[in-house]
Amino acid sequence: VLIYALPVLFAITVHEAAHGYAARHFGDNTAAMMGRITLNPIKHIDPIGTILMPLLLYFATSGAFLFGYAKPVPVNFRKLNHPKLDMVWVALAGPVTNILLAMAAALAFHALPLVPADAAKWTADNLKNAFLINIVLAIFNMMPIPPLDGGRVAVGLLPRPLAIPLARLEPYGMLILIGLLILLPVIGRQIGLNLDVISTILRTLTGYVINALLLITGNT
Repeated sequence: VLIYALPVLFAITVHEAAHGYAARHFGDNTAAMMGRITLNPIKHIDPIGTILMPLLLYFATSGAFLFGYAKPVPVNFRKLNHPKLDMVWVALAGPVTNILLAMAAALAFHALPLVPADAAKWTADNLKNAFLINIVLAIFNMMPIPPLDGGRVAVGLLPRPLAIPLARLEPYGMLILIGLLILLPVIGRQIGLNLDVISTILRTLTGYVINALLLITGNT
């Protein structure tokens, strides 16, 4: 808890606040009026998605697979200056912020020699987890399934005949994710097939981003 709680809370808090800030910048003041452009994690915690679901999955899968979500920042896309295009920027704000936080954590490793010896390991563990958690959060959220950020980006970029059917999937997005990430692999194991394709793709992309950021920040 001591080395995971802070990185997780900070990652999801800044992620959601970034959405709210971007929405305000592009014309929608809904999140600001509801007090969601804040670094107070209590404002962004969803009791089920942030606490209960990760705990249940941790015990159900022995820590092999964890999934959770924060309380989404409210955005009225109709109030945006250019709704279809600005939706893309608002959606990208969260994952881009997470990548920047991961880069900051990686750069902070260079300052570890300045940390007192009795706090060095705790600091290093928190930085390592902040680096990994922010990258995983960014990559996961860019899956092109509404209501994830990648789904919103896809809806904003696709031509209308393709964007409308994709947008209509939003109410079922979480069920689709659970099916793809949890149920499909379980079914695959029962019939002797590896159907864990989505997790494999996510792990591969995460690995590429990890290596790139380590190279950029001089941690190779």
